[in-house]
Amino acid sequence: MTMKTARIHAFGDPSVIRYDDVPQPRPQWGEVVVRVAATSFNPTEAALRAGLLQAFLPVNLPYTLGWDVAGTVAETGPGTDRLAVGDRVVGRLDGAGAAAEYVRAPAALLVPAPAAVPLTHAAALPVAGLTAWQAVFEHGKVRAGQRVLVNGAGGGVGGFVTQLAKHAGAEVIATAGARSNQAVRRHGADYVIDYTTGPVAAALEGPVDTLFNLVTLPPHDAAALASAVRPHGRIVSITTPIQPPTDTGVSSIHMIARNDVAHLAALVKLVDAGDVTPDISASHPLTDLADIHRLSETGRIRGKIVIIP
Repeated sequence: MTMKTARIHAFGDPSVIRYDDVPQPRPQWGEVVVRVAATSFNPTEAALRAGLLQAFLPVNLPYTLGWDVAGTVAETGPGTDRLAVGDRVVGRLDGAGAAAEYVRAPAALLVPAPAAVPLTHAAALPVAGLTAWQAVFEHGKVRAGQRVLVNGAGGGVGGFVTQLAKHAGAEVIATAGARSNQAVRRHGADYVIDYTTGPVAAALEGPVDTLFNLVTLPPHDAAALASAVRPHGRIVSITTPIQPPTDTGVSSIHMIARNDVAHLAALVKLVDAGDVTPDISASHPLTDLADIHRLSETGRIRGKIVIIP
């Protein structure tokens, strides 16, 4: 039996993505095979495809894309009593690629998928949701009554950061362009600053307790936003490392999310409770993946795009 998959055989521009027929995987000890309902696009995968991550995230070629997976267990291997054929699951796959009809995955990396949203939409949760969860609760330590700025709220991670910070009881100020404005407001932002109309720092009315930076910034803009954080506040960035002003007690971390199934399970509970909703801007077939990579390089992706085999 063969299946369709999206792989790279070399590093380069989006044209290196190929759609191959490969043998369906079989589970080994502690693994299951998942029939993929969807994966989702993450900008970091475009950097991997281009060969920019080999220094600290080396992969062997050919490499199947797709770090997020949502689907149904199709086959179980020995040592996987926790899961059964037919279970709906979601997870972040480190190494295995879900841009395929089936994927072999360690059972320990999978959790029950939320019931409140379509299974395809659940594919938006793992990478972006885990990044947001750890940014808000581990590094940002957001609590009720704080004032936070989400710079880049219209992106896949930004939508989750906005919702989680609001869920924690914070006042949320978000930056977004016109095409993301309404979505960001639906996510609970109390105020939205249109970053296309002028400097974000100048539009703030008073300091913030925490800055979440989710976009690449030139040094001048990074410094301006850092100066908007009140003394002993926090800066959490997933892109540009930001140096806090001296003698203010502001802490700054440049974070990389880790795979944590407990955090993912907690996020699923919030989705089922209606407190968090994946922001799906589009769904595309697997054969559109190269085009989505091209679109990503223009900076015109809003929210999350799910890829359906």
